Formats: sequence, structure tokens, C-alpha cells
Amino acid sequence: MIRLALTLALTLPSLSQAAAKEPPKLSLYGALPMVEDVQISPDGSKLAVITTDGEKRFLTIRKTEGGGLAGISVGDNKLRSASWAGEDHVILVSSVATQGLQLAGPKREYFTVVDFNIVSGVQKPLMEAAPEALTMILGQPQIRTIKGDPHVFLEGARFLRGAAANTLFRFNLRTGTIRMLEHGARYSSDSWLVDAEGQPLAQSTYDHTTGRWSLLMKAGSTWRTVDTALAPMGSHGVSGLGRDGTSAVVWRRGEDVALKEYRADGASEMLVEDSDLKGLLHDPETQRLIGSYGMRGDDIVYAFNKTTDQAFWRAALKAFPDDRVTLQSWTKDRKRLVVKVDSPTKGPAFAIVDFDTKQSWTLGPIYKNLTADAISPVRAISYKAADGLAINAYLTLPRTRAPRNLPLIVLPHAGPEGRDTLGYDWWSQALASRGYAVLRANFRGSDGLGVDFLAAGFGQWGKTMQTDLSDGVRHLADQGLIDRNRVCIMGASYGGYAALAGAALDTGVYRCAVSVGGPTDLNLVVQSVLKPEAVCVAEGPGSGARSAVGDCRLRGAGPLNIRRLLVTNADGRDLRTSTSPRYWLRFMGFDGSRTPDLDAISPAKLADKVSVPVLLIHGTDDTIVPYAHSQIMADALKRAGKPVDLIPLDGEDHWLSRGATRLKMLTEAVAFVEKHNPPD
Repeated sequence: MIRLALTLALTLPSLSQAAAKEPPKLSLYGALPMVEDVQISPDGSKLAVITTDGEKRFLTIRKTEGGGLAGISVGDNKLRSASWAGEDHVILVSSVATQGLQLAGPKREYFTVVDFNIVSGVQKPLMEAAPEALTMILGQPQIRTIKGDPHVFLEGARFLRGAAANTLFRFNLRTGTIRMLEHGARYSSDSWLVDAEGQPLAQSTYDHTTGRWSLLMKAGSTWRTVDTALAPMGSHGVSGLGRDGTSAVVWRRGEDVALKEYRADGASEMLVEDSDLKGLLHDPETQRLIGSYGMRGDDIVYAFNKTTDQAFWRAALKAFPDDRVTLQSWTKDRKRLVVKVDSPTKGPAFAIVDFDTKQSWTLGPIYKNLTADAISPVRAISYKAADGLAINAYLTLPRTRAPRNLPLIVLPHAGPEGRDTLGYDWWSQALASRGYAVLRANFRGSDGLGVDFLAAGFGQWGKTMQTDLSDGVRHLADQGLIDRNRVCIMGASYGGYAALAGAALDTGVYRCAVSVGGPTDLNLVVQSVLKPEAVCVAEGPGSGARSAVGDCRLRGAGPLNIRRLLVTNADGRDLRTSTSPRYWLRFMGFDGSRTPDLDAISPAKLADKVSVPVLLIHGTDDTIVPYAHSQIMADALKRAGKPVDLIPLDGEDHWLSRGATRLKMLTEAVAFVEKHNPPD
């Protein structure tokens, strides 16, 4: 239970001097960020700040110019987000991995919502009072101000005649009243959207048997289907209000990428097509669509619908000319912004931009005691894959060594449709501090590099997606930057799979491999998507950063979709991304016309081909890639007489959300590569 704590103020730590000769402690990199998020209040006078101290997380309410107002400790709860609802309420979303929250079944990640009244100090779990409903939520909270009162709209699982239906509830935070607005069909309702007045506007449904998605919109008291399409890679959902507040937008991600706007009368308009869209921008007060953002090369580019908004954003960028700037939150008049500023020499920090006073100031660093002498330089590189495809990547070089004949760690991202960027990466920086060069390649199938590049990864899981990595090794060796005989590979989630595939499929390149929460038997992954109950019985001692695969984030992926799993445990859309496990099947080679040979690309089926030491690290609370995957791999390697170590992370999830186990992972991984691929 969240408990009230003494008033907390965000205090900035004094910066320590790194030792001249000894490398920085791994805790400098492996500890949780000191500040995880900053959200500014609608009027700009207050900040809601999520901070950490060891294993504990805190929410601090402070004045924007400084000075604490209120605070609570959430203990070791995994606080995922904090959002303002009016000036006096903060909506907190937390999650917990458990073997059934009011339900029997496999261990899953469940999300709950608490309303924190910063004036009274009262914390109210919202879904506990919802009639005939479970206490978890099925989608992101929608916040609206209606006639001056803050309201929160939540999707919950309400039981109708013995079956759970995705139901939309309205909570008036001032009066405390609750009202059920709509409930969907038993198995198909996917998500809801309310308009600025809090009226249900749109509903997304998905038939998991046929793979058909539909969008329904409400005109008066009648729901009308305005679009329907086959979506074999998962539901398109509904992405928010359109430009005038009466329309809805849907961001489709699949074989193509498109943003389409729909009206209740059935009219529609394509807004963006064939784009590297990364996210949408909605007005913080009206929730109308006002722009979008995406990757262009190495940069995040924000595109606003109005030239005045674009001019404001350009002014914000000018305040930090040498840094990578991303928008975190803004006031209802958009005159004050909270931005994340990623400096190549100082690391990441949160900052305020005030357009009225034409001033900006830094709130403080994100990582405690991180100084310039603990950050290694990162350069963007490119090279050609064996088939001629251009691959972009990032090379981190140890600051204490000349860039010649260096030992290398290949660190593939997860997803697999995630991507790496130039921003601060704690994992690669930790490895570089030990004397390793680190390669983070955006192999084919990575996001944000064009639709064609993404589609080039379909069917290439364990194939050219894998050799894109070793092609990077050969490129760096040819340049004399690294020693081709001193290379290891490690990663988490899909990156963990790639590490094991490097040892089993792309042999002769790596001296060792480290997998953190990686899938090892792709047949189990497919079962978890199409028939997950067959997997959950055999989870072993536990149940699944670099952001994901399977059912039973780190970087670039997210947790399971409770709304479907509550009923059949068969989907995978979630509260944090729009990715579906069905999407991953496309990378494995499922295209509707053939079934790929998954044994041929499953490391657990190829243990006899492994000739290098392997380290497996896995959270026992992983609900995305169950712990069983690493246990299966360890057993297969032992039967084959191959060297392997398996380290469970007790109580850890797929995203390394806990400080002690995240640091343990990093410590064990570094010790392993230092033993089998010494930096000296």
C-alpha cells in the first residue's frame, strides 16, 4: 500500500570527482535514474517529480521555481507514470507482477491507478470503487476537465454473465462520484476514446480469431462502424482525438505506417503516410491533435500543425543548441515546457523553458553523480551489410584508450523493431568505462529508419537481422578500430536472443555471449501469442532495457495487454506501446502463406552448435519472456556439455525496474565479459 511520507523536496546532489585512475563504480551506471520523470501542472506553478533512492520510489510535488509542497513514498511499488488532473490531483499508475490479481492464472503484470490529492494528502485507489469490476486497468487513463471539475476515464474489466468485458468508467475527482459509461463486447473491445466533454466518441475492437480490426464512432446514441480492416499483426487501436476535437485518429503500424483521421459520419482523411512517425502531440488542455514527432536520421524531429507552435519549439531548441532535446510535459497554454536535455558531455537532465520570461533553467541531472569524466564519446557510423543494405549504428569508445585494436562488445537493441539513438545509454557507457568499444547497430527491422527498412526485417529473425550485427564487427575490424578476435555479444529481450543466436547461428565471431531475458525457443513464443495457456503451465521457477517478446519492455517494447489476457491470455498490446506480439511473428517469417522452421532459428534447439561460454540472466517476474526460456536454454547447453551460467534475478521484471537487480545484472555481465574477453 502506498503510504504518506514527510514532505519531500527535489534536492540536487553534489557532483563527485571520479577517481583519476580507477574506473567509475558500476553503480554510477547501473543504479536506477535518480529522477525518472517530471510533469508540470496545467498552470505551470508546480512540478510532479518521480525520484528514486535505492529500491524506493517517491513522488515529490514542488514549486516550479523551487521549494517542496508535498510528497509520498510509494516504497518498492513500480510507479510507471504521474499525470496532473487539474491543479490539485495527480494520477499515479503503478504495476505489479503477480500470480493472479483477483483471478487465477499465470503471473502477469497488472496496472492500478491511484488519485493523489496534493491538498488533502489523501490517496484513493480509483478502481476499487468501480461496480462489479476488477481493480486493475486495461488502458492509459484519459484525463479531462469538464465544467471546471477534473475527471479521469478508465478502462476496466467488468464481469457480465460470467465473462469480462472492457468497460469505460468516469470518475469525478472533486465529487468522488463514479459512473459506468459503456461496456464493450465480451472478447473484442480493445480501447475507448472520450471527447473533450467526457462523452464516449470512439471504440476499437479486434477479433483475435480472424485478425479483423474495426473502429466504431458514436453519433448521438448510435455506434457506427467507420472502418474495418484485416490487421494480422495486431489491433490498430485508437490513438486519440483529431484536430478539431470531434474526430478520432488511428496510427496504423504494420506493413505500412499511416495516421488517419475519422469522423462519426464515416468521412476520413489520411494525415500522414509512409512515415517514420514515433508519436503524436495533443494539446494539453483540449487534447486535440496538434502535431507529431519522429526520427530523422539521428535526431527526433517535432512537426506541429501550426507555424506558431513550430516557432515556439524552435525557440526551445535554441536554449540547448548542442544537446538532444525531447518534450516531457507542458502547461495548458504551452508557455512553459519541461524538456529532457541529453548532453553528450554531461549526460541527461530535465530542464524548464519559459517562453514568457524567455528563460530556461536545468532542474538537475537524471543520474546521480554522473560527471563528464565518466561519459565516453559516442559517434554515429554507417556500414554496408553483406547484401549491400546500409546499416547505421553508434560506436561508443572508451575515453581512456586510443581507438585502435580495442576489445568490442556488440549490444543489440530489443523490439526487435526498437532502435538505438545517440542519447545517453547507461549499459554501453558502463561497458566503455571498463575499456570496451561498444557497437549498437540498428539492424534491418529497426524502427524510425523508413518503412522499407522496417519491412526488410520481416522473415529475417535469426538470419540477416543477425548477420547485420557481425557485418558491423567486420567493418570495425577492417578499419583497425577493434580486434576481431576479442568480441563478445550481449543484450536483453530480443537483444538477448541476438546474443544467443550469435553464439549458435553466427558462429566464429564472438568469444562469449550474455542474454538478459531473451527468448530461446521461438515455438514457445508463438504458443504464447496464439495459445498461451500451453506455455504458462511450464514456467519453471519464475514467470519474463534494453527494451520484448512473448507472453507468460527494455528498450523499444512493452508489457502485455491485460484487457485481452484477463479473458483468454491471448493478446499482447499494452499500456505503454502499441506493439503486439503478433507483430513479432512477422519478423519470424509468418506471412499468412507459410510457417517458418522455428527450430532452425531457436538457440535452445541449437545448443550443440554453441562453442563459447554463455551467461543467462533472467528476472523471475518476467511476464513478457518467461523465466522458463533461460532455464530451457541452460538445460540444453548442459546436456550438450557446453559452458553456461544461469543467474535468476529474484522479483525482477522484463524491464529491469528494480535498482538492486538491475545493478546485479550489470555487475554479473561485466564480470563475465572481463573473464572471457579481458579488456587488457
